[in-house]
Amino acid sequence: MAQTAAPNRFTVANPHALAVILDASDTRSIIASRDIFDLGGVKLWAREQPVSRELQRKLLDRQLRHPLEACLYAEDGVTSRSLVQSVEALLAQDTPLAALLRPFDDRLVHSAAHIPLHPVVQLLLSAGQTSRPASFEHAVQAMALAGALMLSQGGDTRALRQAMLCGLVHDLGEMYIDPLHGEADAERTLDPQTYRHLVVHPHVGRLLVEQLTHYPSEVARAVGEHHERLDGSGYPNRLQRDQISPLGRLLAVTDATLAALRGDARHLVRASVALRVVPGEFDLRWVGRVADAARERPLPQAACELQALRQRVAALVNDLQALEDKAGVLVLAADTPALRGAIELAQYLLQRLRSGLGASGLWAGADWLAQDAAEVEAVQAELEFRLLAIQRAARLYAGQGLTPDDEQRLKLLCEGLSPA
Repeated sequence: MAQTAAPNRFTVANPHALAVILDASDTRSIIASRDIFDLGGVKLWAREQPVSRELQRKLLDRQLRHPLEACLYAEDGVTSRSLVQSVEALLAQDTPLAALLRPFDDRLVHSAAHIPLHPVVQLLLSAGQTSRPASFEHAVQAMALAGALMLSQGGDTRALRQAMLCGLVHDLGEMYIDPLHGEADAERTLDPQTYRHLVVHPHVGRLLVEQLTHYPSEVARAVGEHHERLDGSGYPNRLQRDQISPLGRLLAVTDATLAALRGDARHLVRASVALRVVPGEFDLRWVGRVADAARERPLPQAACELQALRQRVAALVNDLQALEDKAGVLVLAADTPALRGAIELAQYLLQRLRSGLGASGLWAGADWLAQDAAEVEAVQAELEFRLLAIQRAARLYAGQGLTPDDEQRLKLLCEGLSPA
């Protein structure tokens, strides 16, 4: 049976993406590449007319003959040359990420010049570079890292360019949701309610690539999978190992590595721990390169003494078991299937985290030596993040409409999942 094509979701201008484009139009030349008509044939904007705030009023609640993104072009926007310059600037920085990229610097720079920039992607990247520079920087980092990982496994020119393209476009869906405000590291900082908006962005990004560009279907699929995990704990669809494409697995490691290097992360050991703390989440084919690069660099000085770090990690590991016990009590009292499922999900993730620590070798207790302090510190930070991630996953699963008693039970669970 032939598969029915998905309906085009871009016939009405998305207000969040439009806001980013309009913000960029204040300092960039964004013009209409064709006349813009609504479905009734009313001409709303003329070809070659620069975008202005007036466009927002004219597009209000109008269904369009062609998606807005396909009707605009950034004259002075991102180009192949500017992508090359961005990669060169990234490689010149003294950062843990740059150290991971430099063994492949010549090929990354050369391939950046050959990444196909579809007009829709060029528009969105250009608008993002102006209005959301952190997100654009994240896109360039992901492009370079995905390429470096592909090269570390001997990928040919086609595989390299496809991997880099996936990295460049993987988060374009974030422009279509509210309220992220362009923060590429939002997953590690958002509160649970706002997180509900974040989890749809891989799906939106996949639709965008499928419906508004001519990129290969493998690219669209990988964009939709970049937050999935092999053990089924990812989002938005909780796919399992065999359901995730090779490029999707690569993007998952790419994005998780970059997320772990945000903020005060000073070494690749932070990313290495994040990728290994729960065995079975990520494809070892790609994890190995990050772990190897981490071992190749001298470890930084830890912020705390080893003994204090040991105590903190030991307390967190003990908390995992206590939280599993608390969840076991709460699930028995749950009034609604929604809360029951949320608590069971939390139990599963807690068990995976606790058993994963033992299997991964990251939890070595008294065997840690002074030189291991940086890794211990990374374990502590990752455990604290994972507890918050479990809290958000439980809240997301529970949804709205719980009984007052179940709301209180969910609150009790989530309080325990908030590290002190």
